[in-house]
Amino acid sequence: MSDSDPANLPQARPRARAARSNRPGRYEAHSRETVDDGWAGDLEALPPLRTEVREERPRSVLTRNSSPDIGFDRSVNPYRGCEHGCIYCFARPTHAYLGLSPGLDFETRLIAKPDAPEILRREISRLGYQPAPIAFGTNTDPYQPIERERRITRGCLEVLQEFKHPFTVATKGTLVERDADILAEMGQAGLAQAALSITTLDADLARTMEPRVPSPARRLRAIERLASAGCQVGVSVAPVVPGLTDHEMESILRAARDAGATHATMILLRLPLEVADLFREWLADARPDRAARVMARVRETRGGTDYYSSWGTRMTGQGTYAELLRQRFDLAQRRLGLARKAPALRTDLFRVPPRPGDQLALL
Repeated sequence: MSDSDPANLPQARPRARAARSNRPGRYEAHSRETVDDGWAGDLEALPPLRTEVREERPRSVLTRNSSPDIGFDRSVNPYRGCEHGCIYCFARPTHAYLGLSPGLDFETRLIAKPDAPEILRREISRLGYQPAPIAFGTNTDPYQPIERERRITRGCLEVLQEFKHPFTVATKGTLVERDADILAEMGQAGLAQAALSITTLDADLARTMEPRVPSPARRLRAIERLASAGCQVGVSVAPVVPGLTDHEMESILRAARDAGATHATMILLRLPLEVADLFREWLADARPDRAARVMARVRETRGGTDYYSSWGTRMTGQGTYAELLRQRFDLAQRRLGLARKAPALRTDLFRVPPRPGDQLALL
C-alpha cells in the first residue's frame, strides 16, 4: 500500500475526495490502521491530500482486448489513476498493480505518459498495421484536470488527425471542448465520436459521488458546445446506480437530447474487487439512509453478489430489475429519437504520412 497514507484517515474526511479510506490493494501483504494508544497528537487531523503526478515511459500505449461485449478492440490511456475521483470507478483496482491503494491513492497519486503521442505514432506507422477505431476514456478519464497542462490526450488526437485514423472519446471532463476543432473535423469525415458521461442531474449528489468532475449542468453545456461545433456527440448514462440514480434515467436522456446528443448508451453500476468495499464505505457515510436499499438492489442485478463479471451481463446486469431498467432505457431512447449507438467510423481514409526523406509516391 501507500507508504505515506494510513489505511483509514482519522477525524477528518479528505476534502473533495470520494474515497473514505486508503485501503490496501489485493496484492499487499499488510494493512495499517490508525488507533489512539494514548500518545498526544495521534489523532490530529492529517494535512490536506495533494495530487502527485509521476511519469511513465512505456514501450507501447495501444492496449488490445478481445472482450465480446465491448465495441472496440484497442484503446489508449494517457494516464493511470484519475483525479476526478468517482467513488464507483471500475478502474480503481488497476492501481493495485502499482502497489498503490485503489482508494485515495487512485485519486491523488497519478501517473502520466508524456511520450504517448510519439509512441502511438510509431505503433500505427508499422508495416502491416490494420486501422480500427481507437477508444480513449476506457479506463481513466483522458480529460481529467492534469490534461489541461500535460496535453497528452491532445497530442494523441493530433497524431490520429494526421493519420486520418478513427477514434472515440468517452469522458466526464468538459476540457474536451478544447479539442472541438479536431473532433469536429474528424467527426464530419466519419472518423471521430465523443460521448459525455452523466450519472445524475442532482448537483449535490454529484459533488459527493464524483467530487472533481464538472457539474452535470456544465457537462450538458459541453454536449451543446460540441454539437454546435459540428462534432458527433452522444451521452452515456453511466453508471446507473440502482436505488440511487436509476429514477433519473429518462431525465438525463431528455436533457442530453435537448443539448444536442444524437445517440445514447447505458451502463449499470459495476463494483469489481476493491471497488465494492470503497463504495459501501461511501454509501454509509454519504447516504446512510439509502445504503441498505442501494446494496440490495445492486445484489438483485448481480445474482445475489456485489458484482458478477460474466460477459454479456456485466454492463447491464441480470434479473427482473435489470431487465426493467433496460426496457425503460430502450423506450426513452425511441421516444426521444436517440440512436442506440453511434454510426460506424470509417477506416478507409487511413494513411501513414510520409516522413522527411521518404520517396514520394507516383500518381
